[in-house]
Amino acid sequence: MNLDDFDRCSRFESFKESWDHYGYGGDFEGMVLAEFSRIKGMTYLDHAGTTLFPESQIKGFFQDLCGSVYGNPHSHNPSSRLTHDTVEHVRYRILQHFNTSPEDYTVVFTAGCTAAIKLVAESFPWTPASSFCYLTDNHTSVVGIRGLTSPIGVASIPIRPEEVEGRAGERTYLKAGDSQVPHLFCYPAQSNFSGKKYPLWHVKGIRSRELYPSCTREGQWFVLLDASNLVGCSPLDLQECPADFLPVSFYKIFGFPTGLGALIIRNECSHMLKKTYFGGGTAAAYLAGEDYYVPRVNTDGRFEDGTISFLDIIAVNHGFEALHRLTGGIERIQLHTFGLARHTYMMLSCLQHNNGQPAARLYCDTEYQDPSTQGPLLNFNLLDAHGAIVGYSKVQKLASLFNIQLRTGCFCNTGACQHYLGMSDQQVKANLQAGHVCGDDVDMIDGLPTGSKPVRLDYIRLNRLRSASTCSASVRHPQSPARPQISSPTGTGEGLQFSPVAVGCFPTRRTSNCERTLSRIFLYPVKSCAAIEVTQWAVGHLGLLYDRLWMVVNINGVCLSQKQEPRLCLIQPSIHWACKELCLHATGMKPLSIPLEGNKLNPGIKVFQSKVCGDRVQSVDCGDEAADWISKFLGKPCRLIRQSPGFTRGMKRDHAKPVAGLSLVNEAQYLMINMASVKFLKEHINKRQGSEAENLDIQQLIARFRANLVVMGAEPFEEDNWKHVVIGDLVFQVNCPISPHQSSFLTIKSRKLIRAAPSVICQVTGLSTRCHMIGIDQQTSTRMPEPLNSLSACRKGKVTFGVYLVHQHQLDPDHTSTLSVGCPVVPQSRGGD
Repeated sequence: MNLDDFDRCSRFESFKESWDHYGYGGDFEGMVLAEFSRIKGMTYLDHAGTTLFPESQIKGFFQDLCGSVYGNPHSHNPSSRLTHDTVEHVRYRILQHFNTSPEDYTVVFTAGCTAAIKLVAESFPWTPASSFCYLTDNHTSVVGIRGLTSPIGVASIPIRPEEVEGRAGERTYLKAGDSQVPHLFCYPAQSNFSGKKYPLWHVKGIRSRELYPSCTREGQWFVLLDASNLVGCSPLDLQECPADFLPVSFYKIFGFPTGLGALIIRNECSHMLKKTYFGGGTAAAYLAGEDYYVPRVNTDGRFEDGTISFLDIIAVNHGFEALHRLTGGIERIQLHTFGLARHTYMMLSCLQHNNGQPAARLYCDTEYQDPSTQGPLLNFNLLDAHGAIVGYSKVQKLASLFNIQLRTGCFCNTGACQHYLGMSDQQVKANLQAGHVCGDDVDMIDGLPTGSKPVRLDYIRLNRLRSASTCSASVRHPQSPARPQISSPTGTGEGLQFSPVAVGCFPTRRTSNCERTLSRIFLYPVKSCAAIEVTQWAVGHLGLLYDRLWMVVNINGVCLSQKQEPRLCLIQPSIHWACKELCLHATGMKPLSIPLEGNKLNPGIKVFQSKVCGDRVQSVDCGDEAADWISKFLGKPCRLIRQSPGFTRGMKRDHAKPVAGLSLVNEAQYLMINMASVKFLKEHINKRQGSEAENLDIQQLIARFRANLVVMGAEPFEEDNWKHVVIGDLVFQVNCPISPHQSSFLTIKSRKLIRAAPSVICQVTGLSTRCHMIGIDQQTSTRMPEPLNSLSACRKGKVTFGVYLVHQHQLDPDHTSTLSVGCPVVPQSRGGD
């Protein structure tokens, strides 16, 4: 531990001693260890996105389900009555949590907060004279009501937060017998962007027409208070702020269940909601032959279409049990989390670079002095030593290297994002034209940010202040045992990081006078596992033969990569041609062998669907032996699957009609990098990091980028402008023995010389955008900030490196092609040769 680390730890220990509300007054560390052991080694900073459920909550729910029979509540048998009574108990407990009762409010279960807001929008008695008013600091789901009201002539009026009280003096005094036109005002109890808590007394002020805009418009005013962001860490008393409509999502409070929310409706105004659609359970009576329908009398019965998610509702009860048992109540949660946010705010506010420049720009309206006005949310952008904003996408990728989970962007709150970042409406429109949409990773356009991020303090210190001793301490890890050395069939294994496999029968013609040549070839049989380096290799219609045909999935069939499991890089594959097997090796494990060809897989193994980068792929399971091997090495239940024989993915993007099929790769058949670009980046790292960069040599950089092809003889980053690439121009004989890997792609019609002219013609489909995986040491699986930091710096904020290639023409099944180290690489640049 260096002095910076010691200083931070000392300050945090001092904070814990001075803040009486830290840890709920008990053994906080012990509780975290017992209830959240799954986050060991992880820093979770997305509580505003969803809280994390404790293990005891799930265990209690599981025991409940195992010991009870819950039937459909629309029936009348004993199991159904049990469900009905339990659901009614949960409704009461929800109202009790918000300090109200069934006499004043009704709980209507929905699919979430957004569904609750939509329910109000669809059933509110709008007239052409009505107004839909909302704070500009509202979530998208509230502003989206405008999409329903505008087509029917309802005025949509955005209100800036300062106008609510600031323009109250504009009140219009109306005569008796005011209009009964209904208006709706919506505002958040807590901003999901800045954490600012808006005054809850505004509910009464709007309804009594003492605040703007209600003070200037006659009619009846109703208030929708979006409490979704507030109730995760703060109490809300409906006796003090009697909102007409209160939408909530329960995963914000308990973490589980997801997909369940509620609209809490004030009973005095429930009669005015007009619902047109009626589903199962909502009708007291109706006729199929004529337009006759009578809704149920009770409010929840009228609005809960179909069978409610009764098991999820029962889970809410266990959420309340866990919340009170572990924390003592929501009030204690508020004080605990506010103290953490206040401490972080104070530390971050005084954080500076070595030249005295601030390291962060905070977006808040308070100084974190009062939990009644500020929630435990800290939003800011990081600044470099020159005062320029560091893009949130880069920060998120760097944070992932240290297993820090955070949220970045505008958080579905464009109004607040515009306000705090100073973006005009025209800038937002221009950003869209430049390709930026909500939720993407385009963080900077024309040097200006498109969003922001919250992030842990010690992470900023390690990675933005460029303190040599701190960075060194954060990336120094013990070396793992050496990998097994995999010899080639000819016994020419060289004992390198990537064990070479020589392939016989194809003569290599090296081109010494070519300006650009292919210098290295890698394939990755198992997605995210280690590479095999070869001197030449057969090419099929999916790319390099056997490249990324296998992948590891979790118990839910979701693909695992080094992003989630860095230790995947420690699994070294090898291909044994004699027995036609793929072998997996790892330290401390016996080798695992599985058949290469799909037709030799167990025919009884189930074929199922998986997803890779959003694409649905058909795959087959490799069996229990492989699953046990992978699970033992990674320490969690996993399976090994293979892309189904005969199944081919199409291109993920709509390029200029390249003919291509994909294996389990992310984007394209090949990833090519330029050795000159690697060396350029290495020099840049040396300049930025000095002696610390010695541990990251050229070989390790190449390994980090996990390319299939490495080209020599080009200028640094000239590949960014390539349009087409021709690789090789080889002649090979077929009257020599044929390697097993050729049989799938070569039909022998005669003993002739066959010319593949040229060997491979590819179209460049785009630049490879890099994620935090390039920060994982492929020899030890440890994480570090390089080369992501330097790549972003030398690329002026971009994190692209290498290009994607796909076959431009369908390969002839009667011919075969190979790629060989030393063959020529002839690119055509965009806009010319």
